[in-house]
Amino acid sequence: MTIEFVEAGPDDPRLEEIHPVMRELRTELSLQGFRDIYRDGYPLGYRVVGLFDEAECRAAAGYHLTHGFLHGRFMYIDDLVTAARWRSKSYGRTLNDHLVETAREAGCSKVQLDSGTQRWDAHRFYFRERYSITSFHFSRDL
Repeated sequence: MTIEFVEAGPDDPRLEEIHPVMRELRTELSLQGFRDIYRDGYPLGYRVVGLFDEAECRAAAGYHLTHGFLHGRFMYIDDLVTAARWRSKSYGRTLNDHLVETAREAGCSKVQLDSGTQRWDAHRFYFRERYSITSFHFSRDL
């Protein structure tokens, strides 16, 4: 393995390689939509990182660092996905470890994420990675 973590900016050409992996989780995202959303979120602190092995993107994540009364400084992972053909090969764990270390270096006290109730395989992964269910997430469409 020759792992490289690429935190790509909104205009980085490697987003074209990260997009197909991210699209496995966010199926509605065209490449242009992915770029547009990222360009809007980047000034607010949203970041995208790709895990590349042998120059191929095999896993990707979107995250941001934030701060609030309840948790202090923490990382929120919006997206964490391994390309289907590379699952069960430790890429998800390796990327998660990278994110946890990034959060530690940034002075965060927690890493948090939401996972859809139907994503049982993802839940098993998160439990293995020592995440716990700490609350219900509520949402309201406007």
